[in-house]
Amino acid sequence: MKRNLIPISRAADRPRIAYVITSPQAAEFLRGQLAYFRRAGYDVTIISSPGESLVRLAEAEGVRCIAIAMTRAISPLPDLASLWRLWHALHRLGPDIADVSTPKAGLLGGLTAVLARVPHRVYVLRGLRLETAAGIKRRVLWLAEYLACLCAHRVVCVSDSLRRKALSLGLVEMENTVVLGSGGSRGVDAARFRPAPAGDPSVAELRGKLGIAANDLVVGFVGRFTRDKGISDLLEAFSRLRPSFPQLRLLLVGAFDEEDPLPQSARQAITSDPNIIGCGPVSDTSLYYHLMDVLVLPTYREGFPNVVLEASASGRPVVVTRATGAIDSVKENVTGLLVPVGDVQSLAEAIARLLREPELRTTMGLAGRNWIEQEFCPEAVWEAQANLYREITEKDFRRRSRRGHLAKSAFDRIAATLALLIGTPLLLLIALAIRLFQGRPVLFRQMRTGFQGRPFPCLKFRTMTDKRGADGQLLPDEQRLTRLGRLLRSTSLDELPELINVITGDMSLVGPRPLFTHYLDRYTPEQRRRHEALPGITGWAQIHGRNAASWEQKLDFDVWYVDHRSFWLDVKILLITIWKTFKQEGISQPGHATAKEFMGTQKPVVLQHHEN
Repeated sequence: MKRNLIPISRAADRPRIAYVITSPQAAEFLRGQLAYFRRAGYDVTIISSPGESLVRLAEAEGVRCIAIAMTRAISPLPDLASLWRLWHALHRLGPDIADVSTPKAGLLGGLTAVLARVPHRVYVLRGLRLETAAGIKRRVLWLAEYLACLCAHRVVCVSDSLRRKALSLGLVEMENTVVLGSGGSRGVDAARFRPAPAGDPSVAELRGKLGIAANDLVVGFVGRFTRDKGISDLLEAFSRLRPSFPQLRLLLVGAFDEEDPLPQSARQAITSDPNIIGCGPVSDTSLYYHLMDVLVLPTYREGFPNVVLEASASGRPVVVTRATGAIDSVKENVTGLLVPVGDVQSLAEAIARLLREPELRTTMGLAGRNWIEQEFCPEAVWEAQANLYREITEKDFRRRSRRGHLAKSAFDRIAATLALLIGTPLLLLIALAIRLFQGRPVLFRQMRTGFQGRPFPCLKFRTMTDKRGADGQLLPDEQRLTRLGRLLRSTSLDELPELINVITGDMSLVGPRPLFTHYLDRYTPEQRRRHEALPGITGWAQIHGRNAASWEQKLDFDVWYVDHRSFWLDVKILLITIWKTFKQEGISQPGHATAKEFMGTQKPVVLQHHEN
């Protein structure tokens, strides 16, 4: 398949998720979820080993796919090649979130996500292969899982027991793990697995095709034929039950797995016993559950077995071992029975009990169906995943905002202190000129609205007199603004004392300009967001028209700055401010000596003030 790297075009306003999983078969875990996040506004890419099923899944979900070969087993040279290709893909893709799962993809995807500096990394822990491993293999698998968890900001354990096992093995810290809802990672489509009505022709046709008589009792299994799935135990239990149940059939839906092969005797029994029906892998298992009287999963380890949930959704009772992950998929004695891991006799007794009691099978099947409908709706699982994404991105945003705020504050105070020291002669000269031509006071203090709406005393050089008319009221601004004041305003020198406000932490060099406190109640909720940043000596609005722009435009510019602020944006604003100051652009609004009063959406209020 040549669809190795599909051209990438990014929508700037859409957060990007990259799902990394080992194989196209495992990618089925993401069916439905990919389309859900695409509809929710995310730009979604799935990365997996090549295969036509990967392409079909991506096309069905409406997402991008990238094919990169990854082996399930540990293979140093192929793994290095996969690592390089994954890094190249993630570096090129630039996702906001990397969601990796399955052991090999968890390790390789996690490492490359770190190397590619993906800001938010999630590892979905779907099971622990090391549980049934020994010796050097167990140690290597432990290390691989440990590194995969270490690379993630959050580890999603698909069941409570899996979380406890991971903690006991020292793979993760409690605060770094989460279980979404009741467990699992994809939920169950209850409509797809609804119980078949009596006499369903599709079920009857499949029975005939497989040679299952109407009065046969069927014990079913769905999954890979491996040691870890307990197939050998199931075959032994089946042989013990045959004398008591002559019409018993064993239905195996799945395929042999050569990475964890069964003993030759087990393979021979599956292929030669006429009472054992091996269906091979099927694309849709929903119809097969309707052939079973009991689903059995005698597994030695799991993450959270979806086949058990699917059987319950189909109204079938289950017998499951108390293995990690598997134990969470059953409500004991309500939806099914639990037996010790590796205990063939207990397994045979539990199956026999259900075979002998059809009413118990019906009761447990109904309870299982209700449980699935209440707890495992796919949309609820995906919404929990979306909440996790929002949580980690918002937490990271707050963390980066704090770091950015500290860095900005340090830069502001250092720069303001240096500017005051270097500009001391100019400041003294301006102060002397104001004292000679305008009298006292030299500085003007006025309460303005600062960060989060808190008032503070803003300092400026005085540019107006306090002349009043015959009625004792202050004269209009344009009559009180002196020639010296006009010069100071045109050059913005009147704002130099605000450097003191920067040093005290009330202001920043760059930010929305501090406005009158009585404007606060006149803003719309969106306009009020301008106070989410420290007010500045200059800002985005000042380099886009200053007082010549309308109030609505200036406030829109302020909110835009709050949403896009960065160090380099501040540098840009400072440089443009210096240039515009020399050109003396946008000093006042047409027909006004300064900016006209902002009235918001309220009725005009006549207020006299000493300065603007």
